[in-house]
Amino acid sequence: MRKTKPKKRQILPDPVFGDVKVTRFVNHLMYDGKKSISFGIFYEALEIVKKKLPNEEKSALEIWKAALDNVTPQVEVKSRRVGGATFQVPTEIRPDRKESVSMKNLILFARKRGGKTMADKLAAEIADAFNGQGGAFKKKEDMHRMAEANRAFAHFRF
Repeated sequence: MRKTKPKKRQILPDPVFGDVKVTRFVNHLMYDGKKSISFGIFYEALEIVKKKLPNEEKSALEIWKAALDNVTPQVEVKSRRVGGATFQVPTEIRPDRKESVSMKNLILFARKRGGKTMADKLAAEIADAFNGQGGAFKKKEDMHRMAEANRAFAHFRF
């Protein structure tokens, strides 16, 4: 769209926790419009996380939110052509994009994991992200490292 910004769609809170963030995560997790299956996978993964981390005083939802915060990047690099050369320019990420990127990374690395069911894989990735390890956390660290390495080109920001 050239002139007007598209309207933000209203996302309804999920049925169990009443949280919009959960619905957004499930929407990223969903394949072929199978939302109820995605909700089932997510809730089962939270149950598995609760069993995996029994000595944690936080609830499963709080653990998931903390894991999401641990894999949320603050900066990213964008390619920018200046005078025939392409520079990787570090830029701040908008809050809505931060959330989206972190959710997608968590799901992507959960899918790549070895495990029986998607709920098992997602639970393992959430537990790792909560403890500051795993693929999604490593991706965030790499993104920050790239931005730090290219900090000299920050003045090309647009």
